[in-house]
Amino acid sequence: MPETLRTVVTNTTPLIALALISKLHLLRDLYGEVLVPPAVYEEMLAGGVERIGAAAIQAAPWIRVQPLSDLRRADLLVDLDRGEAQAIALAQELNADLLIVDERLGRQHARRLGLTITGTLGILLKAKQLGYVDAVQPLIEQLQQGGIRLRDDVVRRVLELAGE
Repeated sequence: MPETLRTVVTNTTPLIALALISKLHLLRDLYGEVLVPPAVYEEMLAGGVERIGAAAIQAAPWIRVQPLSDLRRADLLVDLDRGEAQAIALAQELNADLLIVDERLGRQHARRLGLTITGTLGILLKAKQLGYVDAVQPLIEQLQQGGIRLRDDVVRRVLELAGE
């Protein structure tokens, strides 16, 4: 059952990664609704329906595009791509309970701004803890086979936390 009364914002990479392993639904299962800023939605659809996750995003009514009230907040994060900057700015603007972001620099900015963060592997770990998936290791292997780069030390820690 999804957590209620939570504001969850995500960046593009976790959407792509979860769609790649056919686990995008875990976001709905865990959180109910997930917000994305316009730039993230545009990035997801930029390659057309052939892009991994594009069709799934369009078909997911629980992923809601939420414009920023002040785009200048995202403009201050000049060293990030547009989607990542908008996701962090949106999470800050909404005082989000959770920001889902994978990229190291984006995570550093989010932490500096006091945001609570997780990433794709954190989603998979939580899904296992709550019984939505049986094992994390095969999903990590699928991510890696699909071209998602994961740091060895992070993978080891997640597998340790998952008891695998």
